[in-house]
Amino acid sequence: MVKRSKGIRSKSRHILRKKPRARGISSITKALQQFETGESVSVTIDSAVHKGMPHPRFQGYTGKIEGMQGNAYLVGITVGKKHKTLIVRPEHLGRVK
Repeated sequence: MVKRSKGIRSKSRHILRKKPRARGISSITKALQQFETGESVSVTIDSAVHKGMPHPRFQGYTGKIEGMQGNAYLVGITVGKKHKTLIVRPEHLGRVK
């Protein structure tokens, strides 16, 4: 028997799928976004960019910017009663209106 793959992208075919019109190269403006500390952001994974991608289980979560770590942002989210900090690059973040 072949051993099943248990990588970070396993079981994420539907979550990381793009709509047909959104396929292709991502726009540069997503990568150049700037956020302030305390600003609310949503985690929207861009599957075309592998660098700085959070785990697929956090797709759709909303959190606050806590700071920066290199070119990435520290995003604080609450899962149940637990506080978690994600390290996410700006390509995978969106502004909350």
